[in-house]
Formats: sequence, C-alpha cells, structure tokens
Amino acid sequence: MRKTYGATAPATSSATETKLVFSDGPLELGWVHCGAAAEFIGEFFADLAGKAKLDVNDARHSIGYLTNELLENAVKFRAPGDVLLLTSLEEGTFELRLSNLVEPGVAARFETLLGKIVSRDPGELLIETIEANAADPEAGGSGLGILTLMNDYGARLGWTFEPAAQGDAVRVETYAALTLS
Repeated sequence: MRKTYGATAPATSSATETKLVFSDGPLELGWVHCGAAAEFIGEFFADLAGKAKLDVNDARHSIGYLTNELLENAVKFRAPGDVLLLTSLEEGTFELRLSNLVEPGVAARFETLLGKIVSRDPGELLIETIEANAADPEAGGSGLGILTLMNDYGARLGWTFEPAAQGDAVRVETYAALTLS
C-alpha cells in the first residue's frame, strides 16, 4: 500500500538534470560520500543558477545543504540496496528526488515522525525539537534536519512509502523543492 506525506513531485520536467546512483557493494557507502556528492551538486547547480541571474552563493549553499541533509538520511537509515539521487533546476526551482530501501521498522518510525511534522507548524516544532535535543543530547531521529530545511530554507518536502518489489523492505522516495533567489 502506497502512503504519501507532504509535497508531491511534478509529473514531468524539461529541466537540466543530474542522476547519481550510490550502488550497494563491497565499498562501504558512508557519510563522507554524501558530503562530496552534495558539494558537487551544489557547485554544478550554482553555475547554472548564475547563468539564470540567481544568487550563486545562496544557490551553492542552499542546494548543498539540502542535498547533504537528505542524502545523509537516506544513507544512514537505508537497508541494503542502491540509493538513487536525481536533481534538477528549472526556472529558479531546484528539485531533488531520492529513492532508497529501508527496513519495515525504520519505515514505521519515520512515518510516525513525518505524520507529526506535516501536521504541525514547522517553526514551532523546530523550537520544540531543539529544546528536546538540548535536554537529551543522545536523542536521535528527531527530524531536526528536515524541520530546519522546511523552516529556515522554505523547502517543500514530501515522501512516499511503498513495499519494495522483492523482499520485505520498504521503498522510500523523498521529494524536495527549493526556490532560489
């Protein structure tokens, strides 16, 4: 059964796109790969943003931060399998799509968190989450990065969960849109 939270991706696009696949294999996929990929995506689209008369530094920073945050989440919580990253820029809007597998228990916890995030004001929830994390520094999976993207960057985010084609894993697709200035 397919479940969706938050924003949804447009059906088609004629934008300039990049596609990166982080393949599951003998080389361990780690956070250092997320940072390097996010820097590359930020630089690539900052150049295109400059050609479109957008703020290059803002584009580089915002795109890099958004990409890194969401890619790190995909890598951190993934089940064995590839992570697919698609990015595009069209008419001042950067879009990102991520697809990865997670274990059913991870999916259930994430869906619970997303239900809370999409039903509340992100600014209020961000403050509550910062306070809760300060009180318990060992707390994890609070959604602080997602809330920061929504509140501080104005990112429109959405997620789709559906059973994987094989096995008991769940495919999570993350969508993000960011309007650049």
